[in-house]
Amino acid sequence: MKELPVAGPAYRPSGRSDFPPEGTYVNKQELIDSVSTQLGHSKRDVTNVIETALDELKRAVARGEKVALAGFGVFQRHDRKARTGRNPQTGETVQIKATKLPKFRPGAEFKAVVSGAKKAAPAKKAPAKKAAPAKKAAPAKKAPAKKAPAKKAPAKKAPAKKAPAKKK
Repeated sequence: MKELPVAGPAYRPSGRSDFPPEGTYVNKQELIDSVSTQLGHSKRDVTNVIETALDELKRAVARGEKVALAGFGVFQRHDRKARTGRNPQTGETVQIKATKLPKFRPGAEFKAVVSGAKKAAPAKKAPAKKAAPAKKAAPAKKAPAKKAPAKKAPAKKAPAKKAPAKKK
């Protein structure tokens, strides 16, 4: 976890009094590192899985589909209608265009874990790889002689097909 930079007691880029929450956050790379060590897979494989899952989630929400992850929450698109607003500096009325926004609704289990009512389930560890049983020593065998690499024949061109003769 990394600490967010703090420029002073009044530093609140979002205008919220609770920013940053407890001063720490987890970025995508730290998530990838954690998942790869828990599951015993390479970081490259975990990165591909996470990137693909997030990309598919974005595409589905952009198409207007709901993406429900049991125990976690629901991602969906929220369509905001066009409306009239006011410019706070001049008081002039302004037309605000219709827009589409992503919306997340947390699931009951996720809410319970965050509130402390329920403990997060421990991460499942990758199954330990069993070592192959030791074999009895066999008499040493001679390595087979290496064969010379096969030579490739030059590619042959197929004869061109002749067009049928035109009738007069």
